Amino acid sequence: MIPENLKYSQEHEWVKVEGDIATVGVSYFAQEQLGEVTFVELPAVGQVVNVEDVIGAIESSKAASDLYSPVAGEIIEVNDALEEAPELINEACYNGGWVCKIKVPGHECVDTLMDAAAYDAYLKGI
Repeated sequence: MIPENLKYSQEHEWVKVEGDIATVGVSYFAQEQLGEVTFVELPAVGQVVNVEDVIGAIESSKAASDLYSPVAGEIIEVNDALEEAPELINEACYNGGWVCKIKVPGHECVDTLMDAAAYDAYLKGI
């Protein structure tokens, strides 16, 4: 389950870019490895982040894992629904389970992310 229209980081975050807004979430592989998600620490709106900055955390029945920003920019929105229903990450990681939206000043950092085929190959090497 690797949607073709997204970009992916080595930390298993996905990015969907629309104009200068990047929606960020965790991949199907990541949520599957985590198990049942029980808590999500969301980033702060207005926070300026660089690539690979820790922007939050996910806790699950198996482990706790940091969330890393796959792009640089300013966090302009977070998915508040995850506070009450963190299981959305398991149920709909590419839709209702998104984590945040980041306004990106340029697409340079997005261009360095993997496309679906490269991410699939990356997963096969793990």
